[in-house]
Amino acid sequence: MPVSSTASGGSTKHRRILAFDFGTKRIGVAVGQELTGTATALDPISADNGIPNWDILAGLVDRWQPDAFVVGIPLNMDDSRGEMAVRAQKFCQRLQGRFHRPSYSMDERLSSFAAKTDIAGGLQKKSNTSVDSFSAKLILESWFREQPNNKGEQR
Repeated sequence: MPVSSTASGGSTKHRRILAFDFGTKRIGVAVGQELTGTATALDPISADNGIPNWDILAGLVDRWQPDAFVVGIPLNMDDSRGEMAVRAQKFCQRLQGRFHRPSYSMDERLSSFAAKTDIAGGLQKKSNTSVDSFSAKLILESWFREQPNNKGEQR
């Protein structure tokens, strides 16, 4: 379920979105197309205590030209926000501030667990995809499914 939106974006179904699985050492990255509702994991970005190399992030933005960002927020199972959730939300807000695009947050509970399970189960065996970026892919695909215009549509 979507956690919150830091900005309201246009409701075109052709948006390209960059998604992130925030971490203190690595930030997983995925890119996806709203029209198809699919995402592709990209190489993760190194982080120093949660602070990414903003030049590398700017390069991703220049390359992919996203219309918006989605950041996974690791809520606790009781819906409370721990330190990592607060830090991920700040990262979400900084993306919007730096790159002047809508930035959305998405409940990402269990996405890392699902990513590890899928990778261990062989779904990503032939890929060099990191758990972090595969988590970002799952976060973005979940976000696509939760969008009001996408409910009930076949993909």
